[in-house]
Amino acid sequence: DREGQLLVDEVLDYLKLSAQRKKEVRRLLISDLNPSAVSQALGRMRSNQEYVPLAVSALARSRADWLYGINLTRACTLLGRKVGFNGLLSIGRVQTPILGLVARRDEDIENFQPKPYFEVFATLLTAKDERFKAKWIPSEACQNWMDEDGRVLDRRLAQNVVDRIIGQQGTVRRVEDKRGKETPPLPYSLSALQIDAARQLRMDAKKVLDSCQRLYEQKLVTYPRSDCRYLPEEHFSQAPEVLATIRSNIFSLSKAVDNALPERKSSAWNDKKVGAHHAIIPTSLRIDLERLPELDRKLYELIARQYVVQFYPDHTFRKRVIDVEIEKGLFRASSRQTVEEGWKGLITSGKSDQRPGDDESNEGNVFLPELAKGDVLDCPEAELKEKLTQPPKPFNDATLLSAMTGIARFVQDKNIRKILRETDGLGTEATRANIIELL
Repeated sequence: DREGQLLVDEVLDYLKLSAQRKKEVRRLLISDLNPSAVSQALGRMRSNQEYVPLAVSALARSRADWLYGINLTRACTLLGRKVGFNGLLSIGRVQTPILGLVARRDEDIENFQPKPYFEVFATLLTAKDERFKAKWIPSEACQNWMDEDGRVLDRRLAQNVVDRIIGQQGTVRRVEDKRGKETPPLPYSLSALQIDAARQLRMDAKKVLDSCQRLYEQKLVTYPRSDCRYLPEEHFSQAPEVLATIRSNIFSLSKAVDNALPERKSSAWNDKKVGAHHAIIPTSLRIDLERLPELDRKLYELIARQYVVQFYPDHTFRKRVIDVEIEKGLFRASSRQTVEEGWKGLITSGKSDQRPGDDESNEGNVFLPELAKGDVLDCPEAELKEKLTQPPKPFNDATLLSAMTGIARFVQDKNIRKILRETDGLGTEATRANIIELL
């Protein structure tokens, strides 16, 4: 949109329109190619003056590309020739940082040396013969034997903990019960769609963009190059029609649509967060999807499913954390159990997420027993687990896109990181796929 805004504004400047005539120019924003949607867009055109900042942004980027990209490409190419490299060394404001990110990751993998580290798990027994496991949480006194990630590197230290606690009693120091919820994921922007399609459909970013463009041209989805994950509030009134279309077009989602709550308004509908284009969603056009290529059909279903979950309840769960002191050492157990599946029944396969906590303190889908502060537990067993540190994983389309949209986390300078957190990351929705393809 920024580049398109600058392109048209440059035409207006070339035509030497007066300031008064420029004020009369209005901009038509079309996100849906169906006639009814185009007609609505014609009725809400806005003054072109409102979009001046977009043109200024595009102009700044084009000048940066000239100063940074063209000049450094020439400089690096000439330097390359001095050392015998006769090819072109292309430098780009976006492509070069991404290339550096990938090169650094490959270097980290190549130079990685695995190190053993040790975890201790205590088996605890309640007065009612209920068993669960708790993981040792090293104290500050153990810092000299730990790495920067808090992992114990000394086997003797971990073995000493095991020997000390076997056959001893522990006291419950804290019991925390919490109810939590996860709201439905927002509808897709292009990058979010590319990430999910890479993970679920094994589609690379360029194929997703091309497929989404075809779906748009066939009037099946809205504008595909959107960087927004929100929807205009006025679109909420169209939800029943869009849901009915999804039911008609995708048999596998018909039951999901029947169980949806059309009156439920998720956080996706928010005018304040909608830019030039809203999130990618299905249109109200009904069609026989068998006419589409397989990948287009699967991508349409992915977009449709993400829309349907907006009308499902939150996923709710309860989480319990128990801290136990044994021989002056702290051991922690946690577990989580689904209360209401909600929208996760559509995104996952409907399986319960009842599981132990992130500390892996419990094996199997066991929710921790009812305990109170001060309760005394027996520790009949303890286990020392040796693990190896793992190298970082190579980038794939999904993780590289995630890195591009969240580039701030790879920057060490606090001031630059703060600035980058307020941006959309490296590249735009329309260019990221091409950059990955180029590299």
